[in-house]
Amino acid sequence: MTRSAAIAAPNTYATEAAAQALSAGGNALDAAVAAMLTATVTEPGVISTLGGCFVNVWAPGEDPVVIDGNVEMPGRGMSADRRGDGLIEAASDYGGGMVTYVGPGSVATPGMLAAMGWAHQRYGRAPWAELLQPAADVARAGYPLSRTAQSYLVLVTDTILAWDPATRALLTVDGAAPAVGHRVVDPVLADTLEHIGAEGAGTAYHGDVARAVDADMRARGGLLSLVDLEAYQPVVRRALRSRLGPWDLACNPPPSIGGPVLTALLRLLGAIDGPIEPAQAAQVMREVLDIRLDRIDTAHDLEAAGAELLQTLHHIGATGLPTSPSTAHVSVVDGDGLACALTASAGYGSGMTIAGTGLVANNSLGELELNRHGLHALAPGTRLASNMAPTTARRDDGAVLAIGTPGADRITTALAQVLTHLARHGEDLQTAVDQPRMHPRRLEDGSTRIDHEQDEQIAASLDAAGLTRHEHPPCSMYFGGVGAALREPDGTLEAAADARRVAATMVT
Repeated sequence: MTRSAAIAAPNTYATEAAAQALSAGGNALDAAVAAMLTATVTEPGVISTLGGCFVNVWAPGEDPVVIDGNVEMPGRGMSADRRGDGLIEAASDYGGGMVTYVGPGSVATPGMLAAMGWAHQRYGRAPWAELLQPAADVARAGYPLSRTAQSYLVLVTDTILAWDPATRALLTVDGAAPAVGHRVVDPVLADTLEHIGAEGAGTAYHGDVARAVDADMRARGGLLSLVDLEAYQPVVRRALRSRLGPWDLACNPPPSIGGPVLTALLRLLGAIDGPIEPAQAAQVMREVLDIRLDRIDTAHDLEAAGAELLQTLHHIGATGLPTSPSTAHVSVVDGDGLACALTASAGYGSGMTIAGTGLVANNSLGELELNRHGLHALAPGTRLASNMAPTTARRDDGAVLAIGTPGADRITTALAQVLTHLARHGEDLQTAVDQPRMHPRRLEDGSTRIDHEQDEQIAASLDAAGLTRHEHPPCSMYFGGVGAALREPDGTLEAAADARRVAATMVT
């Protein structure tokens, strides 16, 4: 019997892949994995199979866990003089202007497939191959380029997409930016995905796919090697818990940055009596931003820094705190009450297509915001920093929620605001997602302003509190793209998508 489920994913190809996984006997975990794997095909530049992810799973009657499949620093067995090799500087207008580094030297050890494989073995019900097949099918048949992917690719055509002939051939039109709707067909990638489906996720770490990655890295001067792939292990952690109104929330624990920051936001917002005014929420977000930028992002031990943030919050109570990048998210809750929130990232993309596989590698080692101590500065095996914060939750009356968003450092503030509207203000799920948002931004002179979408109530509240603000147009992509799935106590299923980004929902 096919399980019912509510699904929120980046596009209709992804929701249809989730539905196929359910039809094959799968549950929410299977559906989320299938949807994300298909998104790695249909959202090129935004997300890639050779990236990292976090899988938040809350099964009925069990404690919530997060499977850490984030990328880590490679270079085991490499001499120190290899550090700094294989990097290509790439500047673009993305996000108002950014510089990142791509090329073979920017590729971190990918963890997505390892985490998905572990999660499937523990929680999945459908055959593993069934989760890969929809992604393979769409790669072989082809798909029209989405507005989300095209809006990014057009900014990096002359940089990230230009240096590797295979990437340039697939994602440009004779070197020019592709248009929305441009048809992308990738039979080589389709074959690789089917191979991973037949052999299991392990082939990407100690099988044929891993050896293909190693061979191309050796040929082109990357740090990543077969030794790093064979050593990679997903890490399973107990979720970080907090309360907001009647909701018990389970977030991504340290060493993730996103989970502790979101938990801090939720705990401070939860300590405010009565309805939360925009200026109160903005002040909380600004205080948490201050401690993050000043003490967490540059910490050598991210796990200790995340714990320190929560300990600091414990001591100061509600009085206030001391003063990649592209991502994709899938939320699924099934009729049995299993919730899965899965967020993945490949950074800005390295532009490197692994020879003979169609797999495009991440550029996480080249993201300056994730490598505050310098590129290639970490010890091999160290997990990189992450903003990703997939979240699951259960309400006192038995309702179940999965929620998350892409959006770099706006991930945590977007989720905190949606959850506040849902849990404290009692709004329905779609209304909570649709509400205008804010985000604190540290400026070059050290001051902080509140960026916000156009809204009279927000503007008046911030002005009355004397907070510097900057207004964006309504429904701006800058403020994330929240996707959420909900099961009510009576079994009713609902999914909500964010109009700020191209997305899709389905209830089966």
